[in-house]
Amino acid sequence: MGCCASKGRGYAANQTTMWRSTGIVALRDRGLRALPREVLEVDKFIRTLDLTNNKIAMIPMEISKLFNMQRLVLAQNIIERLPASLGDIHSLKVLTLDANKLRTLPDELGFLVRLEQLSVAGNMLTSLPETLGNLKNLLILSVSNNNLKYLPQSIGSCLALEEVRANDNSIEDLPPSICQLIHLKSLSLNNNRLHKLPPMLLRECKALQNISLHENPISMEQFQQTEGFQDFEARRKRKFDKVIDSNVMINSRGLDEGIDF
Repeated sequence: MGCCASKGRGYAANQTTMWRSTGIVALRDRGLRALPREVLEVDKFIRTLDLTNNKIAMIPMEISKLFNMQRLVLAQNIIERLPASLGDIHSLKVLTLDANKLRTLPDELGFLVRLEQLSVAGNMLTSLPETLGNLKNLLILSVSNNNLKYLPQSIGSCLALEEVRANDNSIEDLPPSICQLIHLKSLSLNNNRLHKLPPMLLRECKALQNISLHENPISMEQFQQTEGFQDFEARRKRKFDKVIDSNVMINSRGLDEGIDF
């Protein structure tokens, strides 16, 4: 009995030593129901924490002890809410919360000013906090498969955004501020309730190359009549000409790749 206990302590000690050395804590597919206390004890050494596919229902307030963490992956758990203290991890660059049971996100999310990727697909969100606009370094926003009826007006302040994935929601209108996203390259809005787009979207979003509107009550004719459509078409053509010039194989959809209705 004592021998087994000793071996257990030895394994835990070796594991903690490895975490401190690499900065990576990978505990996927372990059936965990809570964040192990040993992880919090490593605190400042952790750069990546991956707890994908467990049975974790709650993230403790003490998560803020991992203040040097840059990547937090909590996909495929049963998390219903996030602690406000998550906003204290100012070094965080990637936050993945796909396939949980989240209904809201805390306003403190806006304190994650270094965040570059936010993925909350496959939850039960009905809205996103207006503090989203504080994320000036955000490059990718993935909110597909939720219950969103709109995107916050503040999204226009996420000036670094390059990709927005908001498929499979109930979005009826896009906020006019989305036209401020001058670096936006890809906008995916399949299976929503959009009847129209902001009139200046194609004209002002000068980097936009791909837009996907499959299964929306908006017609190709409406889209083609949007101001800036010709410039959008020219950008798409340049993109695919570049692909062809680089001798990279593309699929048979050719130039239709950038628009999906």
